[in-house]
Order: sequence, then structure tokens, then C-alpha cells
Amino acid sequence: MNKFTVAASIAVALMSTTSVSAANLEVTHWWTSAGEAASIAEFARIFEEETGHTWVDSALAGSGTGANPVIISRIIGGDPMGATQMNTGRDAEELIQAGLMRDLTDIAEEMGIEDFYVDQTLLEPCTYEGRIYCFPINIHSWDWLWLSTAAYEEIGQPVPTNWNEYVESWPALEEAGILPFGLASGWPIDGVPGVLLAGVGGTDLVLAVNRDKSGDAVRGPEFREVAEALDQLRTVISPDMMVPSFGDVGNQLLAGEAAGNIHGDWLQGDLQIAGGVPGEDYECVPALGLNDQLSGGGDSFFFPVLPDGTDPEVLEAQTQLARILISPEGQLAFNLKKGSMPIRTDIDLEAANPCMQKALGLLGNGLLPAGESTLTSDTQQQLNDLTKEFIDDDSITVDDYVERYATLIENAS
Repeated sequence: MNKFTVAASIAVALMSTTSVSAANLEVTHWWTSAGEAASIAEFARIFEEETGHTWVDSALAGSGTGANPVIISRIIGGDPMGATQMNTGRDAEELIQAGLMRDLTDIAEEMGIEDFYVDQTLLEPCTYEGRIYCFPINIHSWDWLWLSTAAYEEIGQPVPTNWNEYVESWPALEEAGILPFGLASGWPIDGVPGVLLAGVGGTDLVLAVNRDKSGDAVRGPEFREVAEALDQLRTVISPDMMVPSFGDVGNQLLAGEAAGNIHGDWLQGDLQIAGGVPGEDYECVPALGLNDQLSGGGDSFFFPVLPDGTDPEVLEAQTQLARILISPEGQLAFNLKKGSMPIRTDIDLEAANPCMQKALGLLGNGLLPAGESTLTSDTQQQLNDLTKEFIDDDSITVDDYVERYATLIENAS
């Protein structure tokens, strides 16, 4: 079946199930930056145009760190939303096991999900006892180094092509009064160790740490290089120069006020909204220019089980939204704005910008398991706390960091 036949069949399915009465469907998510808001608006637009229902947007501040507890609390407390975004990983596994998430297996089979999903491993965190309880809607990777063309023009150096060249440029940048590394306060630092793990440490180390949870691997020489890279990085991070959001860091890069940043591919959505052009205003370097694989996770949508007596129109609205999220039309519109890779293999991505094209080129090498996919929320939080403590307190040595990280990993479930 070609992509046009798939699109037509989905359109017919949507029209045939459109309710006579319109329903309001509350959707929670934490996409609040300019690029994120533009991307989620595409799903809302398609949902309302094709179904006649109303998307009730409930955006939550604070990314997953702040939003997840609110989402989980509402579902456990008997006040579920109609649909919710969460990370593709283990964040919702207890909700699934408790029977609080809707079984989407029938929809998945109807859509032929196994025929077009680009990486079947993404469905594993959504699967419990052979049934599917969420739909991954994209592939995100933290593994990107973003570099400012203007900053390197200012110091008369070519834009680096990898992490090592970037580190070598720091003295010249500091001499010119340019921040070597821009950073937003709060959660954006959380993803940096994982990027260094995949880039500096390499594929085997990622598998040993995230998949096998090997404390011995953390205590080995490859992880020490990762910790030393983070140690280098903290020397050029100034708490006084932190900005409120990752979108603000994007503005610093475009203005040449900061030379670089490690952040997920969703940053390009904000760079696009701000008018930045990849290859002209900024460069994007996947896997720090050191690896040919990306660690990948992304976002999934869950549909909580609604209380007895819920209007049938609302239940049908859930079904229709689930279809739209993984339809060719929804996937293309959303991911081109979001900056993430789509989960479908049967859509035309000629309109994708150069950064997404780089990511798609690496996708054939397979995705490495990101920590958010293999570690519980509790372990992730403990590692995030350790990273922030290490960045903020110079008295914590590399040895201290390595040993504490190893202990957390080997005790992870």
C-alpha cells in the first residue's frame, strides 16, 4: 500500500466515524515554547477540521519535570484528561499496569502500525502483556551540538565540526567576550550527560550503562572521559548568564552572544520560528560529530481510561485523535514544525530542513537507548540531581561524580 492509499483510507475512516454531536477533548502537554506551540497546534488544527470536535488545550509549564507529576496525579485521582503527551519511556508504566490507560491495540492493528513504524523498539515501552497502550508520535534525540555562525565569524574561525574542535575554540571565544556555552536554567542541563555519553563515550558505553545498567562500565576509562568532558564544560557555564528557557538560548546563538549549546532537536523548532536558517545562521552537529548513531526517545500520547458514564462522543473523540496522531498528514505537519523525526517510513520528507535530513541519514544505523526509555523516573531524577550538584559545586571531583553515578546505575531497576 503506497502512502497515498494509506492517507486516503485514513481520511475515509475519520469521516465514517465522525460523531453527530461534537465533543470537547482536553489534551495535556508541556509544549510551551514558540516552536513547540506551533507544532502541537498542527495536531489541534487537523483534529478539529477532520472531526468537528474541539481540542481543549491544557499546556503545562516546566517540561516533563513539572508536568509529569500533575498529569499522573490527575489520572490517579480520578480526574483524567482526554489525552496526554508524555515521554516515550517508563514514566507511565505503573499507570498502564494499574489499568488506568486505554488499550489502543485495536486502533494500532486497524492502522497497520507495524508496517510503517520506523523503529519497533519505540513501541516496547508502550506494550504491556502484548497490548499497546500509547502511540509514540516522533523520534527525538538530545544528541545535538548547536553552533552559532555569527560567533565564529566574530573570532575569525570556522564553525567546529565536532565536540573536540568546539572545546578547542573556547579560549578565543572567551577572549572575545562570547559565551562558549549558552544554557537555560532548570531542566536543560539534564540531557547533557547523556549526549556526552553517546558522543564522547560511544555506542558500547551507552548500551552498557542505559541497557545493561553496569556500574563497572561507569567506573571504566570510557565513562571517565565522559565525566571529564562534563568537568570541562562546567568551567564555561556561568550561573549569572543563564537564561530562562532553551528558546532564549536559541536567540543567543542567532545573535552570536553564545557560541554553542547541547540540546535536543526540538530546539530547531524555535530557531525556525525566530527566522534562523540552518547552514547560514547556525550549524547542527548530530552525535557531537563523534558517533554515527543517535540515542533516541521522543514523545508518546496516552489516552486515560475515562470514568463510567462519559459521553460516547468523548470516547469517539479519543479514538479519532489517536488515529490522527500517527496518520501521514498528522505526522508530516507536526514533525516539520517540531524538528523531530517522524515515526512513519511512508511519508515524503523532501521539505525537511538540513538538520532533520542529517538525523534521518543516521536513523538507518539504529537508535541507541536513551536513559528516559530505560530508566525509571526515580533514577532519572537522581541522576539529574547529581548532574546539577556537580555543575554547581566545584568541590565535587570527577572521581566523586563517577562513583555516585555508578552506584545509581547499578541500583537502578
